Amino acid sequence: MTRHVDVLIIGAGLSGIDVACHLEKENTGRSYAVLERRTAIGGTWDLFRYPGIRSDSDMYSFGYGFRPWRGTKMLADGAGIRRYIEETADEYGVTPHIHFGRKVVSASWSSADNRWTVRGVDEATGAEELWTAGFLVGCTGYYDYDKGYRPSFLGEDDFTGQIVHPQHWPEDLDYRGKKVVVIGSGATAITLVPSMVAEAGHVTMLQRSPSYIASIPADDPVAIGLTKVKSPAGLTYQVGRARNIAVQQASYQLSRKQPALARKMFLNWVRMAVGPGIDMRHFSPDYAPWDQRLCVVPDGDLFKALRRGQASVVTDTIDAFTENGIRLSSGTEIGADIVVCATGLTIQILGGATLEVDEEPVVTRERVMYKGALLDGVPNALMVLGYTNASWTLKADLAAEYFCKVLNRMRDRGYTRFVANAHPGDRSEVSVMGGALSSGYIQRGDAVMPRQGTGGPWKVVNSYFRDRAYLRKSPIEDGVLTFTDSTGRSTTGPRRAARTAMGRLPLIGSRTD
Repeated sequence: MTRHVDVLIIGAGLSGIDVACHLEKENTGRSYAVLERRTAIGGTWDLFRYPGIRSDSDMYSFGYGFRPWRGTKMLADGAGIRRYIEETADEYGVTPHIHFGRKVVSASWSSADNRWTVRGVDEATGAEELWTAGFLVGCTGYYDYDKGYRPSFLGEDDFTGQIVHPQHWPEDLDYRGKKVVVIGSGATAITLVPSMVAEAGHVTMLQRSPSYIASIPADDPVAIGLTKVKSPAGLTYQVGRARNIAVQQASYQLSRKQPALARKMFLNWVRMAVGPGIDMRHFSPDYAPWDQRLCVVPDGDLFKALRRGQASVVTDTIDAFTENGIRLSSGTEIGADIVVCATGLTIQILGGATLEVDEEPVVTRERVMYKGALLDGVPNALMVLGYTNASWTLKADLAAEYFCKVLNRMRDRGYTRFVANAHPGDRSEVSVMGGALSSGYIQRGDAVMPRQGTGGPWKVVNSYFRDRAYLRKSPIEDGVLTFTDSTGRSTTGPRRAARTAMGRLPLIGSRTD
C-alpha cells in the first residue's frame, strides 16, 4: 500500500517537530506525516541517556521561538528537553501525524509525476512501506544514530575493564567506587566528568588537546528576577531569548575579529575558576576561540570537581591499553576499571537514506545549499541543518518558517514545484559546516556534507541576525529560486541584488515576502 501526503517529514526530533508545528501554525493547509525511526519523540534527546546529558546551548535560544521554555535553568537536562519537545508536539496537534519505528531507506523525486516516493521499513515487523509526497523535509540531523565515532586503540583486547561509548550507554553500568577514564574534551566529556564523580571512585578526563570552556550560571538570574515579580512566562522567555542570542552572537564575533583578546578573556575566566592548584596547560587550546565549538559548564561544575580532587585532567596521547588501564605516550599509566570513549560522532546525511532525482543519485557533497536550507538541483525539498556556532534551533526555526512561506506562495500563485539551481561558479570546496569550525567531526563529515557557495544565497555565514533578515524579508522570487506551475511554465521572478556589508546578497526588501 502506498500512502500520500503533501509534506513528508523525516525525523521527529527537535527539527522535525519544529517544521510540523510551523505547518500547523502558518496555515499552509498541507497534509503531512512524520516518519521517525525511534519509538518516541525527541531524536538526539531520546537517544542519548548518559549521566548528566544536557543541552550545550542555553534553553532560551535552544527552545522554539514560538513556544516558551518554562523554567530558569540555563542548560536543561535531556529528560527535560525531551518532555518539552513532546509537549510542543501535543500542543500543536502534531503527535497523531507521527509514524514511529519507520526507517527511511530511499527517497526518489520524479519530475514526470512531480512527487517524491519514499521507501521505508517498519523495523518492528520488517514490512516495507511506500510513501509519496509533493514535498520532502529532511530533519535527521547530521550523525549516525547506529554508531558513534570510535577509534581503535592498541591493546584494547588486553584491557580487563569495560569500554563504553556515550551514544550507547549501558542502562546497567555500575561505576560506583570505580576508577573511570573519560577520553575526550568536548561537550560530552565535560558533562560526564562532574556527573559521575559523586558515585565513582575517581574520574580522569584524558584529552589529546584542550578545549575552550566557559562557566555560566546554572539558573538564569534575569529569569529568576522576572519570575519573582510574576512576569508572564512568554515575556520572560522573549526577554531572555533576545539577550542570550545577542550575547552569544557578540561573543562569536569578538572571537573571530579579535581572537587574541577573546582567548585572554576565556583563559582568565578559567584560571579564576580552577584556582592555583590546576595546571592551565590543560585548558589552553592551540587554536583560536570558536575555531571549534565553545564548551560551557553550569556553575563551573567541572572546575569544582577538579578542585575537590574528585576528578583530574590529563593532556596526552594514548600509546596503548593495558590490562589495568591506559598507557600514555609519555610513559605514564592511568588505572581504569571503566573507559568511556567520548570521542565524537559519525557524520551521516538523511539518516543514511539514498537520494535520487529522476533516477540520478544525488551526491550531497557535490551539491550547494541555497540559503542554508535547500539543496541545489533537488526540487521540493528542505534540509534542516542547525547552527554550529549557536543554538541548533535558531536556524531550524528560520528554515521552517521560510519553508512555509514558500509553500504559501506556491499555493497563492498556483505553483507546483520549486528548485534552486547553482551555477559552477557558485560552488566552493568548503562544506556548509567547515567554514565555521575545524572540529574533528566536522573534518570527518566533509565527505558527505553539502558545499557552501562563493556568495549570495549560496554563502553560509553562520549569523543568526543576517539569516533572520535574509530568510524572513528577502524576496522569495529572487531570480535564483525557480518555480513551475501546473502547465509546466517556469519562472524565476526578477533578479534583485544589492551590495551589503556581508557581501553580494539578494536585496532585503521593505516588505515581508
